[in-house]
Amino acid sequence: MPSTTPPEAPLTRYRRKRDFRVTPEPVAQVSEPASQAGVQLSFVIQKHWASRLHYDFRLELDGVLVSWAVPKGPCFDPAEKRMAVHVEDHPLDYASFEGTIPPKQYGAGTVIVWDRGRWEPVGDPRAGMAEGKLVFRLHGEKLAGLWELVRIAKPGDRQDPWMLFKKRDAWARPLSQYDVISALPDSVVAKPLGPVEEREPREARPRTEPTPARTEDLSAAVKAPLPATLSPQLAVLASAPPAGDGWLCETKFDGYRVLARLEGKEVRLFTRAGNDWTERMPALAASLRALKLGPAWLDGEIVVLDAQGLPDFNALQNAFDRAAQADITYFVFDLPFHGGMDLRRVPLASRRAVLERLLADHDDPRVRLSQAFEAPPAQMLEAACRMRLEGIVAKRADSPYASARTDSWLKLKCSQRQEFVVLGFTDRAGATGEVGALMLGVYDGTELRYAGNVGTGWDARTGQELHARLTKLLTDKPPVDPASAKPGRWSRRAAGTERWVRPELVVEASFSGWTPEGSVRHAVYKGLRTDKRARDVARETATPAAGSTGPLKITHPQRVVDPSTGLRKLDVVRYYEGIAQWMLPHLSDRPVSLVRAPDGIAGTLFFQKHPESRMPGLKELDAKLWPGHSSLLCVDSAEALVAAAQMNVLEFHTWNSTASRIDQPDRVIFDLDPGEGVSWPHIQEAALLTHTLLEALGLKCWLKTSGGKGLHVVVPITPRLAYDPVKDFSEDFVAHLAATVPQRFVTRAGAANRVGRIFVDYLRNGHSQTTAAAFSARARPGLGVSMPVAWGDLAALRSASQWTIATAREYLSFRTHDPWADYWTCRQSLAAPIKALARATRRPA
Repeated sequence: MPSTTPPEAPLTRYRRKRDFRVTPEPVAQVSEPASQAGVQLSFVIQKHWASRLHYDFRLELDGVLVSWAVPKGPCFDPAEKRMAVHVEDHPLDYASFEGTIPPKQYGAGTVIVWDRGRWEPVGDPRAGMAEGKLVFRLHGEKLAGLWELVRIAKPGDRQDPWMLFKKRDAWARPLSQYDVISALPDSVVAKPLGPVEEREPREARPRTEPTPARTEDLSAAVKAPLPATLSPQLAVLASAPPAGDGWLCETKFDGYRVLARLEGKEVRLFTRAGNDWTERMPALAASLRALKLGPAWLDGEIVVLDAQGLPDFNALQNAFDRAAQADITYFVFDLPFHGGMDLRRVPLASRRAVLERLLADHDDPRVRLSQAFEAPPAQMLEAACRMRLEGIVAKRADSPYASARTDSWLKLKCSQRQEFVVLGFTDRAGATGEVGALMLGVYDGTELRYAGNVGTGWDARTGQELHARLTKLLTDKPPVDPASAKPGRWSRRAAGTERWVRPELVVEASFSGWTPEGSVRHAVYKGLRTDKRARDVARETATPAAGSTGPLKITHPQRVVDPSTGLRKLDVVRYYEGIAQWMLPHLSDRPVSLVRAPDGIAGTLFFQKHPESRMPGLKELDAKLWPGHSSLLCVDSAEALVAAAQMNVLEFHTWNSTASRIDQPDRVIFDLDPGEGVSWPHIQEAALLTHTLLEALGLKCWLKTSGGKGLHVVVPITPRLAYDPVKDFSEDFVAHLAATVPQRFVTRAGAANRVGRIFVDYLRNGHSQTTAAAFSARARPGLGVSMPVAWGDLAALRSASQWTIATAREYLSFRTHDPWADYWTCRQSLAAPIKALARATRRPA
């Protein structure tokens, strides 16, 4: 017989588990279902640190939040199936709940809103819930794309287990490349991100809006006559996108660079090399003349667009060779001169603002403004590559215009591609008068070197045109040593079939890479470059952009660093990636010593203070800062921090002074180092006694765990004294502490002297001495972390290694106040404390 038990009213289980006189959670109320067409359904994911950390995944449906507890949280990797236990429905008001559920209450612990947004069910969500298969799209601040929940419960299960996983779509990403849990651990209420679909567009075209109009700041403009010639600013090829704000991103056009000089009715068009091409582009010259911009120099790129609106390099070549130059479009991106003013010292953003205003009302499709996007360069490059564009150019918004190659303009390519000098060619077999392959070269200084072959990328007509051009350049004298141009197994040409030419013709080719011998692999011809001189063609070498954010390749990511916990190198790298914003203020401008563990903490550890081995991103300080020694190292960017972790750095130890005032420390550190037999409560008591005595001397101090066995008490000071008097003060202070409480403290460092007592290490305050930085991991079992804490939290600390690389970043997600917030603005001198300490110890100051 069918059950006669009536179904429970909505939220009955929610109410039954909670005492609303005690818990701050919302009282259970069922809301009006948002079931009508067009109404958006909300979702929320709450990060809940109760007896253990987990994530509560909640979808709005029929006036409540249908909820699952997901212990490991969501993941963008479709291969990762995450357990999701179906729990009681929650009221819609719960979606905004953040706070602490008191002890002894259900779910006691702290809750933050980790993600929020709207969701779209695929199909009937009620049927999906009943059948145990719910497919949906998320539009959140962290999560997006297609997801699925599948019930895996078996008969007799006490719980209702499901699996949550990402469906394969444009948003799917391997866990080895991206872990959203560690990358974005914080509350979106405290740190709103905005929709991820706007931050990281994943469709065929970027959804990023063009940079909004800016105020024209022309204060740096200088009155000047229009120069007769102008050399363009050139971009540096970068190996990875730059980090940080202040970049404008433009499309890297697949065309020719052209500068236009406008004065009265005269318009002249010049190539990058300074060749006058005005007669080759009369239609473009007429369009520019009709704009009536006044005297000006414009900088931009000419292209021919295909049916999809994308630049077509071959079509541009044909526009000149086949009298179709009317199809050329000029994308303008800079304005170095205008209206009798030299604008080259004006910031790029303001030059563009003037340019945008000047071009706003014209409707000639031959002259267009090159759109700039104020979006992260990494995201713009990804979008450009999906659209099959050549790449992007990232430009500093505050940069002046310089007629040189500078790193304030960076070109980022989707594939390797550059110009080559043609050294010779072979005939196509069976086709008289047609090129079969081109031999390529590049200049290395003044010497021309062989760089491989290209034998594809042109049709029969282009092959004939190339053959006709090259036969006019034939020479009996090879431009390179023929032995260096011996074909390898990958080459289609046979030795001895080549015909050498004078090195005057320049072509462009894409390729997959370089061989160790310096030849291109899998080259594809793109077209002639009649705008560039052969003598200027060199092998392009990509350099890292300052603060680049390109994907860091982690070698041996699964190598176990700590056998006691199974923590891997990947975990260490991700920890430092996630902790960077907290840790960098403690590292910035300070010389640093690194503890490296190539084989994990069970292997050999070694210190590195100087640049014996290269680490990308780490800064070398001026060798003059420490006479008689090699340059010191400094970690002053997130990229440098992560790169160091990739190079097996576990610990970061810093000097007590900054590079700008290397001989004048700006802090005193007391390292409470317990001897054998010292209990943790005695260490806590020792820290409190140290704090009390420092306060008696008029000094404010801050506390952090060491990540090992003890605690660090840190005293900020104004950097006026040299190291010796600061160290003398710290030694006298420790001596006074030991004399005052001899049963707890000792002044001698040896292990035999410290049995049952604590050595307060004042030696950390000597010149060139270092201490583990705040948030640094420690190369000990468990990989503890040095964590800044409030003095009010001292009594609740369980150990000096209470936080590890596995828990520290999560702890910071729930912390609502920085206990060291006032440390950075504290100004205090040692002058009075030195005198007070001398009086207390009856010693001369």
